[in-house]
Amino acid sequence: MKGGGFKVKGRELTFLLIVLVCITIIMLAWERTPLLSASLPVIRTYSEISLNLTDMKEKDKVFTEVGKYQTADKTLSLREAEGKPNQNVQRSLNITSNKAAEGGQDDENTEKVGDNQVCNYAKGKWVVDDSLPLYSGFECKQWLASGWACRLMQRTDFSYEKIRWEPKDCKMKRFKGDEFLKRMHGKTLAFVGDSLGRQQFQSLMCMITGGLERNDVLDVGDEYGFTAPENGRPSGWAYRFPTTNTTVLYYWSSCLCDVEPINTEDPDTYYAMHLDRPPSFLRENLHRIHVLVLNTGHHWNRGKLNANRWVMYVGGVKNTNKRLIAMGDAKNFTIHSIVSWVDSQLPKNPQLQAFYRSLSPRHFFGGEWNTGGSCDNMTPMSIGKELVEEESSDYSARSAVQGTGVKILDITSLSQLRDEGHISKYSLTAAPGVQDCLHWCLPGVPDSWNEILFAQIN
Repeated sequence: MKGGGFKVKGRELTFLLIVLVCITIIMLAWERTPLLSASLPVIRTYSEISLNLTDMKEKDKVFTEVGKYQTADKTLSLREAEGKPNQNVQRSLNITSNKAAEGGQDDENTEKVGDNQVCNYAKGKWVVDDSLPLYSGFECKQWLASGWACRLMQRTDFSYEKIRWEPKDCKMKRFKGDEFLKRMHGKTLAFVGDSLGRQQFQSLMCMITGGLERNDVLDVGDEYGFTAPENGRPSGWAYRFPTTNTTVLYYWSSCLCDVEPINTEDPDTYYAMHLDRPPSFLRENLHRIHVLVLNTGHHWNRGKLNANRWVMYVGGVKNTNKRLIAMGDAKNFTIHSIVSWVDSQLPKNPQLQAFYRSLSPRHFFGGEWNTGGSCDNMTPMSIGKELVEEESSDYSARSAVQGTGVKILDITSLSQLRDEGHISKYSLTAAPGVQDCLHWCLPGVPDSWNEILFAQIN
């Protein structure tokens, strides 16, 4: 019995020795033969392939409750419409993003400026610069509305004009009008949005011209249908610099969605506000635009909705979904819808560089615009001067552009530090006791928005 047991153990040991020898031979052959390793399957880590299937189904779910917003490559889900994408799904999608693999944006705030260096233009500080402003509020009367030129008002402190934004991670080139026109040779830049978008447009026109009279600049508004109705203003403005065939335009679209009369024969008709449809101007002219800057935000309140006789529509019919009745939810849904549509159009318009500009902050203290709210501070950077945050504080904006080819022009937090730059109580048209703590004095803060934009234009 003892001898039999020994023989069994001996056979097992012999077998183990043979296995070890074979493994040793294979390992030696592997090290000396690189082609062998190339034939083996790739082992992927869990973090690269794991997705929460429940969340993914929720993300891809068609928004059937209020109709579909279908783009060329994806359907907008309710979770995205609310501006609350699932974080687990986001992290997984970020790892395998096609746009990142193709050299697209890695982060909505960052721009590559070298092999290793990345510039986050929204991260930096405000600094005093005595070489500013880039134009005079007295002289830029050809492009600048008098109601925004604080030099024409009773304000006596203009130190806000001498403040420049300085990104932390890289140097931002100084804006020069001739360099802008050279870079935009034969191209069109379009601002589409509300009155803050119009301020950015007028700021850029003053920056390009240095605030000087330019009789050679052509008014080409009629090419885009910008005709002024009787006793009203046009739907936009468009100007062309003939030396470089550069066009800069602005189209008024305060809610950034298509608005059309419900009954064209009724002068007092209500208007369908299509939350899931881009403005007709964009649908008809996107192929002519090279740089597009979108914005919306401050018209999303019940007062504006009722005054304009707007009625929310989704999927071509009046909205009945209670989850879109709240103005904030409707706004977020619209932002995601329009950004998604623009993203779907990028393959058809390879010339286009698209930006969504984040929300311009208000600074009403002690009330709202109509309840005694004020912004009396005249001291620059009294709130602070430096930002170190890595992502935009405008969640709606940053979630809308996430994973798309549309970049964010992030100006929210840096503008939040500039409460002294508003028109305040010096407005020429405001009623007694009413202050403008929404719009900015020009020259002023929007000039910095355009410097950041210029730094990102190809």
